[in-house]
Amino acid sequence: MTTEPSPGKGERTRQALLAAAVARFGRDGYRSTSVATIARVAHLSSTAAYPYFASKEALFVAAVDHDTAGVIDDGLMDLLNRDGAIAWLPSLLPSLMAALERHPLARRVLAGLEPDFTVRLLRIPSLASLRGVVAERIVSQQASGVVRADVDPGEMADGLMTIVLSLLMTLVQTRSDPEVLAGRAVAVLHAALSPVVEPTSARPRR
Repeated sequence: MTTEPSPGKGERTRQALLAAAVARFGRDGYRSTSVATIARVAHLSSTAAYPYFASKEALFVAAVDHDTAGVIDDGLMDLLNRDGAIAWLPSLLPSLMAALERHPLARRVLAGLEPDFTVRLLRIPSLASLRGVVAERIVSQQASGVVRADVDPGEMADGLMTIVLSLLMTLVQTRSDPEVLAGRAVAVLHAALSPVVEPTSARPRR
């Protein structure tokens, strides 16, 4: 039986800074939180963050990606393992909304409380990885005939991520019913992904 090597001191320090940054940025926001405060929460010296993050903005960006990756891990990746082209979609938004309750910084950004960063959500690494997973799933389901063959998997995955983010922002900011929005999203995506069924022609009368 093999065991995973324990992280070195540098990685432990980086993870402690990220955890403190997620908590403080999530609670107080970017402008009201200093790097020195985050280092103090992590039980480090006031300058300990700079060997790992060159600036406050760099630490904030890393913290948002870290927290968003947590949302994806908690609320979405297990759903992608379900059978069927869109079997996971009805549970998608409720699952992500539940995960957001455990990830305060990702929720803060989606709530529009950090407007300078909201647009950058589309470019963070964790979402890029998720696009790849979704695109691979579409490819495999095209091969099995579950998903129509004339859609581009990469473009469809990009579109799906944009829709998911837009719906999450709507839910967080308006407190709409996630099941209602999920149902509408499922209907649209079902129409976009399902193979086209050719109508059967009526038999001529004898």
